[in-house]
Amino acid sequence: MAHILVVEDNNTEAKILTECLQRSGFHVLSVTTAEAAKAMVAKQRFDAILMDVVLPGQSGFGLCRELKNHEQTAGIPIIICSSKSEKFDKNWGLKQGASAYICKPINTEEILQTLKGLINN
Repeated sequence: MAHILVVEDNNTEAKILTECLQRSGFHVLSVTTAEAAKAMVAKQRFDAILMDVVLPGQSGFGLCRELKNHEQTAGIPIIICSSKSEKFDKNWGLKQGASAYICKPINTEEILQTLKGLINN
């Protein structure tokens, strides 16, 4: 069973994502800040990270860049799932090291397909 870390500060969206992923057979942990995410990846191995851009404290862009610059976490696929839907935002997210960029509102099928494609590669 693949382990997924969800980094989302909106409780409703975190719940939707977590329940969707769990129903699809993933083991999911959810945190609300970049700092909490960094603490989790230091303690446990994840097969993928699904994160928002707008987070309290450090942004998802900054967290993505930081994780991709550390040897221990560089290989973890990161999917950014954000309401920031401009082409600039998507390009910036991918430049920070994200494997995929999905725009909100949450489309669970798109997230599952993207996640499964990244984990199975």
